[in-house]
Amino acid sequence: MTSPSSNPSALASRHRVVIIGSGFGGLNAAKALKRADVDVTLISKTTTHLFQPLLYQVATGILSEGEIAPTTRLILKRQKNVRVLLGEVSAIDLTAKTVTSRLMDMHTVTPYDSLIVAAGAQQSYFGNDHFATFAPGMKTIDDALELRGRILGAFEAAEVTTDHDEHERRLTFVVVGAGPTGVELAGEIAELAARTLAGAFTTIKPSECRVILLDAAPAVLPPMGEKLGLKAQRRLEKMGVEVQLNAMVTAVDYNGITVKDKDGVERRIESSCKMWAAGVQASPLGKMLAEQSDGTEIDRAGRVIVQPDLTVAGHPNVFVIGDLMSVPGVPGQAQGAIQGASYATKVIKQSLKGRDDPANRAPFSYKDKGSMATVSRFTAVARIGKLEFGGFLAWLAWLVLHVLYLVGFKNQFTTVLHWAVTFIGRGRSQMTITSQMIYARLAMNWLKSQTEDAFTAAEHAEQEASKADEAQAAAREKQRVE
Repeated sequence: MTSPSSNPSALASRHRVVIIGSGFGGLNAAKALKRADVDVTLISKTTTHLFQPLLYQVATGILSEGEIAPTTRLILKRQKNVRVLLGEVSAIDLTAKTVTSRLMDMHTVTPYDSLIVAAGAQQSYFGNDHFATFAPGMKTIDDALELRGRILGAFEAAEVTTDHDEHERRLTFVVVGAGPTGVELAGEIAELAARTLAGAFTTIKPSECRVILLDAAPAVLPPMGEKLGLKAQRRLEKMGVEVQLNAMVTAVDYNGITVKDKDGVERRIESSCKMWAAGVQASPLGKMLAEQSDGTEIDRAGRVIVQPDLTVAGHPNVFVIGDLMSVPGVPGQAQGAIQGASYATKVIKQSLKGRDDPANRAPFSYKDKGSMATVSRFTAVARIGKLEFGGFLAWLAWLVLHVLYLVGFKNQFTTVLHWAVTFIGRGRSQMTITSQMIYARLAMNWLKSQTEDAFTAAEHAEQEASKADEAQAAAREKQRVE
């Protein structure tokens, strides 16, 4: 089933902007065009605007998913020139200037005059996608809820088992990746065990669990520099987290993980709860764009190596922003996406006024506003320009910044309330887990594969039927002529 995105005649007099993605880049681009003489269509495969930096707090029971993922349609409901479409983009045609998206068996073709691709990135297992079955990533709400189920479920299983080895395996948590997400996740698991769960069990002491943070790199938080990385590492180790560097993961299974150290020796870590925060891979839409644009390439992570004005070569009306763009010196963080959205929408507005000359556009210029990462309660590290600092002051700065970036006063208020309960007290308000959290993803992947097979079979049958009809028509025409 195919349907047009809108009535072409109704939009003939207005510039059509299509935005792919509802993250920081996509949402800010849509908002920036609120008063522009354009019709905006925002296409996203999720119904929400996800604040990814706080996913680890959903996984560890501090926040609910609704607080960090408000509904995109409701955020933009007062913006009359925006239409929100749910669907996964399956094709971008740069020649025809159309975007095709799919929701179940419904295909929608949306024409555009300007296109902003902010499709983001997904977890990368460096060619070992089967690791995801036993070590979920930290990129989606599903990931965070599954990890919450696995983390809390591990303590419950340890309480029940009478086997010593199984007891140790259940209470061993492995976080792969010592970037900001991995550091924050490892620290929160340690605090969850030591503070919130203290005294809640009869036969186990949660604080005696083993939390391991490992990375193939030689340092913690490499992008933030040696000084802050060492500060974060020392704080984690003081909390009891085992930091293992120069350790490359070679295998992941149900029972644990296999690691190769710098000297080439492999060793085994038995663990029931593994978490992956080691790398990112750009959306496959980047490769799709590069294949249609002479002179455009993608980097090793699948990001589009864009022109200085964030466009793809030969298509000055197609912008790539956020985690999908590859620009030297621009990290894959919210600020890069927000500034990219601001730049692209300004160019579009100038083109509407006839002031845009693609050949003479001022190049995109990124302003580094710094980076931050929490390590534990009351402790964070921050780098703002040449200033590097850590401790309580950095933690307060982290709190304020993240509250400001949350969408909506209600989410900001409830988030601060939950933080007060967790950081001042010992409680966490989002400790509910269900078996669906742990097993639903596997069932959904199986169902998706079955559904895609059914769609493929149906499309093949339809094509064969069409060929048969054409053959019959040709035969009848031949008989008529004879």
